[in-house]
Amino acid sequence: MTPDDTVIADTRAWLERAVIGLNLCPFAKSVHVKGQVHYAVSHAATPQDLLPDLISELKYLAAMDAKLRDTTLLIAPECLHDFLDFNDFLAEADRALEDLALDGVLQIASLHPRYQFAGTAEDDITNFTNRSPYPTLHLLREDSIDRAVAAFPDPESIFEVNMQTMERLGQEGWAALKVDRTEPPVASSPHDTPKT
Repeated sequence: MTPDDTVIADTRAWLERAVIGLNLCPFAKSVHVKGQVHYAVSHAATPQDLLPDLISELKYLAAMDAKLRDTTLLIAPECLHDFLDFNDFLAEADRALEDLALDGVLQIASLHPRYQFAGTAEDDITNFTNRSPYPTLHLLREDSIDRAVAAFPDPESIFEVNMQTMERLGQEGWAALKVDRTEPPVASSPHDTPKT
């Protein structure tokens, strides 16, 4: 199991170097600089265990003053490693939002280490716009999105610009950002110790 502080450090590095560094989300820098991004690590090993954590974080975000917490990254390092399973879970996540009567107040965006847009090959560099170090649910306030979009001259162009950015960067450029998850150290066995 990866320690929480490592999970958060990896996610913060990805946010700073990729999301903000490549300007993949023009709205991310402002909330990051103001300290309004909350990092929540779930220890859930199954989707069934992740759901109550998601519900709690949705309630916390809705109840908090936006000036203190504008957005939440709910990170699930121990489950939903398969992207199709993760994608299936999103329907449950949206149902939870509706059950809490928060549909239209909050929304959930999805980020995953193996994220794949429909109609793309798995190794297509454009998939990396949504590739985070760990399976992550990004909980956002609708009001904040509306304000950000209103202040941005051409929000429809963001997706297209991101695709061009990734194509220019390429696989090597992405690897150079060093935004993958930190692999836990492998425990050495007594047989690995060289004899003197």
